[in-house]
Amino acid sequence: MPSFDVVSKVDLQEVDNVVNNVKKEVDTRYDFRGSNTELSFDKGGASISILASDDMKMRAVQEMLLANCVRRKVDPKFLDFGKVEAASKGMVKRSVAVKDGISKETAQKIVKKIKASKLKVQAAIQDDQVRVTGKKIDDLQDVIQLLRDDDFGVPLQFINMRS
Repeated sequence: MPSFDVVSKVDLQEVDNVVNNVKKEVDTRYDFRGSNTELSFDKGGASISILASDDMKMRAVQEMLLANCVRRKVDPKFLDFGKVEAASKGMVKRSVAVKDGISKETAQKIVKKIKASKLKVQAAIQDDQVRVTGKKIDDLQDVIQLLRDDDFGVPLQFINMRS
């Protein structure tokens, strides 16, 4: 029986490249001279921490992160920006979580959407992915199109198409 998996995976190496590009840009930009703006990426915890001297520089770093994500073909929906918090010496910090995988709630929304479409397919939640099976590949392609048309708050990839 044909099937495919719906996943939401981020390439952490590309995110690391994005952070390194932003670091280089911060080092070379004139408006960041003399400011102690720092970026660090924790691959294990999949989070980016930003430390800037004021809110304006924090917003500029955020815009640079988003622009570099687009440039490196990393979907900006993977980044979950936390609140700006005060740090020592008048600095501000922000934590950015890198979302990886489909949450249980999102997976349930995906399954509900597929079942509401009345297509002859079955959807099952498996850890951080959704497996869709059906008798016809055309039905599976219709499901892919249906899911692409809707926004679930996370970027979706469709892998392991088997017939």
